[in-house]
Amino acid sequence: MAANKGDSDIDDILTSEEELEKALCVLAGSDPDNCSYSKGYVKRQAVFACNTCTPNDAEPAGVCLACANKCHDGHDIFELYTKRNFRCDCGNRKFGGFHCQLNPVKEEENVRNRYNHNFSGFYCTCHRPYPDTDDQDEDEMIQCIICEDWLHSRHLGCPVVEPEELQEMVCEACMNKAPFLWTYAAHIAVPPVIQVGDAEEEVEVDIEGEDREAGQRKDEEPSSSDERTEPEEAVNRSSPGKRTHEEMTGSPAMATTKIVECKLKELQARGLERLRQGAVFWPYSWRAELCTCTSCKRAYVAAEVQFLLDQSDTILAYEKRGLHEPFGQHPLMALMNSMDRVQQLEVIYGFNELTTSISEFLEQCASEGKTVTVEAVHQLFEELQARKRRRTSDGNQ
Repeated sequence: MAANKGDSDIDDILTSEEELEKALCVLAGSDPDNCSYSKGYVKRQAVFACNTCTPNDAEPAGVCLACANKCHDGHDIFELYTKRNFRCDCGNRKFGGFHCQLNPVKEEENVRNRYNHNFSGFYCTCHRPYPDTDDQDEDEMIQCIICEDWLHSRHLGCPVVEPEELQEMVCEACMNKAPFLWTYAAHIAVPPVIQVGDAEEEVEVDIEGEDREAGQRKDEEPSSSDERTEPEEAVNRSSPGKRTHEEMTGSPAMATTKIVECKLKELQARGLERLRQGAVFWPYSWRAELCTCTSCKRAYVAAEVQFLLDQSDTILAYEKRGLHEPFGQHPLMALMNSMDRVQQLEVIYGFNELTTSISEFLEQCASEGKTVTVEAVHQLFEELQARKRRRTSDGNQ
């Protein structure tokens, strides 16, 4: 089939490779052959739950990629994406008499592990499964970087930016658990889209210009907060702030002489506030803007969000690291690198056809209320193989 495709299809191979690599990069950062238990509480790794060994009514437990592949092969496994500071539970007390085949000697419980309803197959504030056969609305699910739960975009309580522009997200509940983050949100978070007057058109507020004009007015004549006009107060309450004109254009000499003891207090002194409602989206560089003074570090620890100061904690850093570490490259990607472009294209088409056929098969079973049996799966793969043989025969004629 691939040999009969035009040059335009072959040129699309790079895009297809990127899509496949993106789909596999979550697994790429975790070791597929060795149980991660011996590494302790891994900073971030792919985690799975086994509904066969630990069903909904049992204590929640998670297993690493290697144990999902080896110890729980053939079980009812579902992926939890990645979890931070997690240690593999496979074979411990929660699994009864089941023993880990890769690392059988383990403590009875990993006391530092954190669990949520994801481990029982439920997500979001609506506590629904994924995929949800009763929900016909196609809705993007986004992971909070603090609680690591997945939420439907319609349940975030805020406008959602375009999918290609999604940054790190903190849900409203986690924002309230670390309330000092609201101050940072007013200055460095992704600007919210607000409604202006009675018009239906949505606009983004230019806070940079507002800050600059406010600075100029302050230099000309001092004024108290009581003298501010109502429109100015409305902007300050509902919109995020950016760096002032002086901060962006100031001379290096001035920058070196200015000592800021606490970034948080400096931001609080500016008086800008943001409505404390809904999830907050942050640019990927926002963690570098957090204050690291002793007082603020204590606040991070008290709110159990000290990992926000670790730039390598992000999903993006995990994925990039996984694609460059020795075990980071998925075997399928390694195999494709040894092929010519026509062979690579054939693999991509085959992979896409397989995933599409499986999705259609599962959707049909769900709509008809049928149970997925081993015989039905074997029949599906036999039909796929027969289809491939017919396609190969047609291509050789």
